[in-house]
Amino acid sequence: MLAVQGLTKKFGGFTAVDNVDFSVEKGEIVGLIGPNGSGKSTIFNMLSGNLPPNAGSIKLQGREIAGLAPNVICGIGVGRTFQIPRPFKRLSILENAALAGFYGHGGSGISKSQAWRNAEEALSLVGLPTDAKASVDTLGAAGLKKLELAKALATKPNLLLADESLGGLDHSEMDQAAEMLGSIRNELGITIIWVEHIMGVLMKVVDRVMVLDHGEKISEGKPHEVAADKKVIEVYLGTDAEETAAAAVRA
Repeated sequence: MLAVQGLTKKFGGFTAVDNVDFSVEKGEIVGLIGPNGSGKSTIFNMLSGNLPPNAGSIKLQGREIAGLAPNVICGIGVGRTFQIPRPFKRLSILENAALAGFYGHGGSGISKSQAWRNAEEALSLVGLPTDAKASVDTLGAAGLKKLELAKALATKPNLLLADESLGGLDHSEMDQAAEMLGSIRNELGITIIWVEHIMGVLMKVVDRVMVLDHGEKISEGKPHEVAADKKVIEVYLGTDAEETAAAAVRA
């Protein structure tokens, strides 16, 4: 479904992403992990069109999308969540999701009624109210994360970029969110790339893991393979490498 080759992004003299190659098959959940500053968000920004790459190719189902505008990329089937939810406070929960739907798969040809239906379906899937008057002010951290996910799903993506969907959640909410991502793949057939720092949960859900460090890909494989990789353990030494390995074994 997705083929990335030689992806590179520089900010002045700093190379944030350095000649990264990877691919994602239809129906996979691929975890993208690495320390802060390793290039994860920069890759997501290039995949979603928020940043143009300096070099490299991004092909979605054979179509080159590198450098296209975010609304164009969204319109051809790439949905994205953001680490920090910023809903429109003057719009209801349903209106926030419906607005996202207008930019989704189908582009400008989507009708208002269809965008509304897509929003209702997405909100129901993540367990949020579809009442047209339900306010975003009623949502806590978990609810705002769900709204981010619903907005992305309302665009009817083929590929979902889930950016730190567990941040700010308690352990129970983390498990629920991870289970929800698995259900989205299983029930809707949506392919997912998931950036996450909470690796103990991520490792239980993903099919494969890719690890970045200082903008370079240092490891890739099944969770138990990556957790046993000495290069990965060195990167996470003193943080949560042991938790990562234990979670991978349990998975």
